[in-house]
Amino acid sequence: MQRILATLAAAFLVQGLALAQTRELATKGVTLDRVAAVVNDGVVLSSELDEQIAAISERLRTQKLELPPQNVLRQQVLERLVLEQIELQRADKAGMKIPDEALNNALQEVAQQNHIVLSKLPEALAAQGIDYPSYRISMRKELTLSLLRQRDVLQRISITPREIDQYLEKQKIAPSEANEYNVSHILIAVPQAATPNELDAAAKHADEVFQRAKGGEDFAKLAVAYSNSQDALDGGALNWRKGTELPTFLTDVVMKLKPGEVAEPLRTPTGFHIVKLNEMRGGNQQVLVNQIHVRHILMKTNELADDATVRQKLTDLRARVLKGEDFAGLAKTTSEDPGSAADGGDLGWTGPGSYVPEFEQTVAGLKEKEISEPIKTQFGWHIVQLLGRREFDNTDELKRKHAVDEIRASKADEETELWLRRLRDEAYVEYRI
Repeated sequence: MQRILATLAAAFLVQGLALAQTRELATKGVTLDRVAAVVNDGVVLSSELDEQIAAISERLRTQKLELPPQNVLRQQVLERLVLEQIELQRADKAGMKIPDEALNNALQEVAQQNHIVLSKLPEALAAQGIDYPSYRISMRKELTLSLLRQRDVLQRISITPREIDQYLEKQKIAPSEANEYNVSHILIAVPQAATPNELDAAAKHADEVFQRAKGGEDFAKLAVAYSNSQDALDGGALNWRKGTELPTFLTDVVMKLKPGEVAEPLRTPTGFHIVKLNEMRGGNQQVLVNQIHVRHILMKTNELADDATVRQKLTDLRARVLKGEDFAGLAKTTSEDPGSAADGGDLGWTGPGSYVPEFEQTVAGLKEKEISEPIKTQFGWHIVQLLGRREFDNTDELKRKHAVDEIRASKADEETELWLRRLRDEAYVEYRI
């Protein structure tokens, strides 16, 4: 999600020109609603295609990247819109909806990233020639695609304990994998059921692109022109990633490269990959964390008990504990937190960010063994007792958690490409231009 929001926040500064150009064409009477492609039971319109080409062209110029020939760019953008239409149709059939609250939170983050308050976002967009209602629609679409990929790809990536152990063992003998790498890549895709002739043609094409990249041609320009990857129109940039976060199939290749070098084409199920290492830097690893140990009693309001009633109940419970009754015993019989009531309200040792802000702020002001006055959070009303603080060497636990995250991240790119190829192969697509 953060990655998508950052992309959108940057994009909103350059999309204005595209929309302004589209409106200018409309005022001149140019037809904007011709069908560019039929996709299953939906369509991609020429107006959508022209708008995206204008926006991407402006972004590439802003990044000082040379534009590919117009027909090449047009085909790249059209294929991206076709895939997007396929994904949105799948999300719609699955009943995926982004609620207004989630959309507003995403827009709030975009506003913050552009150093303005949310109420000023429509004005800022208007200054760029962007219609705010249209921007909300675009943002909702991006969030829908993110949710779909989370469901269909990321959540289905299985990681076994053995993989985690192998990952940690590999880190011990290859500490350089904790370094960070700025990588770009080009994918020359092949169909899942490619014929020998198609494979040979793709291999030859990949070698031609590799030779041009190795010979010094601008890698980003080659990616925009020839790559079939989802990042093609970003110049093939994978950006900064830890060695352990690189796509699994690229890890060993990247480790052998020096900054500026391009590796020979690598064959995978999705096609032939050409990778370039742009830069490399050392990575840092967190070891010690400050932890707190707390227990609480939670009560919630209902039709028979309003805020004042629940707060008074907790005040009475607090008084009983201060007079000598057992906190844990009262938590077992009165707390409405199903996750901790059976353990006497004990939440265990946790690090920063584990709780909602109101809860953490209350705990921060407590002394050991002290019990808070009733506080309200989104979950209900609580009284909290601080049992202890410590600086904990969380290395092993962190390593295993990071291992899961990084193994999943390393599989995500290839799994997403395979998933998109399957969707594309199964779809009916008819180009009309």
